[in-house]
Amino acid sequence: MELKRVVVTGLGALTPIGNNLQEYWEGLKNGKSGSAPITYFDTEKFKTKFACELKNFNPLDHFDRKEARKLDRFAQYAMVAADEAIKDSGIDLDTVDKFRVGVIWGAGIGGLETFQNEVINFAEGDGSPRFNPFFIPKMIADIAPGNISIKHGFMGANYTTVSACASSANAMIDALNNIRLGYSDIIVSGGSEAAVTQAGMGGFNAMHALSTRNDSPETASRPFDATRDGFVLGEGGGALILEEYEHAKARGAKIYAELIGGGLSSDAYHMTAPHPEGDGVVAVMKNCLENAGLKPEDIDAINTHGTSTPLGDVAELKAITKVFGEHAKTLNINSTKSMTGHLLGAAGAIEAIAAILSMQHGLVPPTINHENIDENIDPSLNLTLNKAQERDVKIVMSNTFGFGGHNACVVFKKLDE
Repeated sequence: MELKRVVVTGLGALTPIGNNLQEYWEGLKNGKSGSAPITYFDTEKFKTKFACELKNFNPLDHFDRKEARKLDRFAQYAMVAADEAIKDSGIDLDTVDKFRVGVIWGAGIGGLETFQNEVINFAEGDGSPRFNPFFIPKMIADIAPGNISIKHGFMGANYTTVSACASSANAMIDALNNIRLGYSDIIVSGGSEAAVTQAGMGGFNAMHALSTRNDSPETASRPFDATRDGFVLGEGGGALILEEYEHAKARGAKIYAELIGGGLSSDAYHMTAPHPEGDGVVAVMKNCLENAGLKPEDIDAINTHGTSTPLGDVAELKAITKVFGEHAKTLNINSTKSMTGHLLGAAGAIEAIAAILSMQHGLVPPTINHENIDENIDPSLNLTLNKAQERDVKIVMSNTFGFGGHNACVVFKKLDE
């Protein structure tokens, strides 16, 4: 059986450095930091008092008041990003075969704020089980693709992948395979997350995962820097319209890129820490290259997982050197988390979009906030430090890893007719 080709025909982004695709790209290329003091709740007693929140996002610009109350923020972000991507794709919703259009989404946590608030309200009550009737459908991680499909009438495959911070990369790989095998013509894929809450910040602080650079939040996300002290929590959503190539060509769709492969692996090592030698990361990149039919020297750039944690950054770069050998020194390697923070289950989606835009514009976004050389990192690697670099990127890889040892990797190529 000949596998079908899969292309990207629409993009949507709702991020801490831009509330739509164009704003997001402007933020990326200009090295904008999305980190600032938290506005959602009082952080006086919290170790970390900052995050990468969305700026100037008002749900009532997108939903009526009644509808907004039924949606956790992570589902709102999903629907807004998906709406932009669907519009961008130019799909004719009146004529498309909606039984062959699906939604495969990623979320590592889902409706954390809803769960938190309902439990607090119950604990502060008299023990009577008074819960909001929308508690469960607002909280569950699969409600985001459910609501996207309900709004647009898409009746194909519909579910959420959950693999912590690899979730939306897993979703894209599932979507890739679904279309490759001929089950769907179009899949709306991506991810969303809204974990900047008391529970989210408190939980990640308890495991010493977050930066505590409260005196300079805008510089706290500093992947590969010797003084990095943890990641910065982010929120938002990213959506990609993945479409069978002949279907896209027949309707005259604009095509951003071809999704030519995806790889998966597990560290099988620790609940939260990466394997120190990056063994699982080596495996996932090799699996991705094999799936795409590529050699290491075919890759031009890698958007790393690059969270700004002491262990994770070093392990990933070690793995890149093992997989790519001398070619690693010619790659543009970057971490856009230096600007957006870590969007958890949505990271894979917004970083895949950043990788695609780097191909489209011939410009690799920078890894910002780098000041101090880490002696554990090979100085011959080009980490695209502090300033965007022009490059004709023909093939780009994006890495995403999650707690539990989940690794996912996708690779995009400029369209080869």
